[in-house]
Amino acid sequence: MQKAKLSLAALALIVALPGLQGCVEVALLGTAAASGVMSAHDRRSTGTQTDDETTEWKANNHVPAQYKDTAHVNFTSFNRRLLITGEVPNEEAKSVIESEVRKIEGVKDVYNELGIGPATPLSSRSNDSFITSKVKARLVDSNQISANHIKVLTERGIVFLMGIVNEREAKVAIAVARTTAGVVKVVNVLEVVGEDETRRLDQQVLGARKTPPASAPVENR
Repeated sequence: MQKAKLSLAALALIVALPGLQGCVEVALLGTAAASGVMSAHDRRSTGTQTDDETTEWKANNHVPAQYKDTAHVNFTSFNRRLLITGEVPNEEAKSVIESEVRKIEGVKDVYNELGIGPATPLSSRSNDSFITSKVKARLVDSNQISANHIKVLTERGIVFLMGIVNEREAKVAIAVARTTAGVVKVVNVLEVVGEDETRRLDQQVLGARKTPPASAPVENR
């Protein structure tokens, strides 16, 4: 019961937050960064996480000025794989933006999922944020995969999944996303590796943590 109350409270908070989906994600990431939880469980190295954040910043600056007012473009980088989502007025804008961000050093792959049409209204983006939060909550509730290994984002009801996972984890994440209420379609951008590799990455992260100090002795009186 307590867990359900906490989940509902978290969802309500996300929906109530003003602004765009990107703003919600920044707020969530800021909180996570403060606690160090996300970084501790991320299968990417700290250096790669920093590179991904830098790539997103650079990509935003690579959007040509003529599209700044007519396009709604989001960039999500994970393990140097760049996903482009949002809406642009025409095919030319879609192609030009992709061409520009491909020039960014260190980007291995680009996935251009821009839609053609007017920018979505705030109400649509708020609903997308709500869908994202529901998918994340259901990943946690599944108890089959760490939600920290999956990056979820939603545009126009389309859920995009990113992360470094093995085949079993990918199937779980896709099944959870596609059966979540409000999801129109799931786009799989997951980087699937072998179970030995995910095990190695997890052990590498765990091994990087400092050994906790020994507990002080207790004397009973």
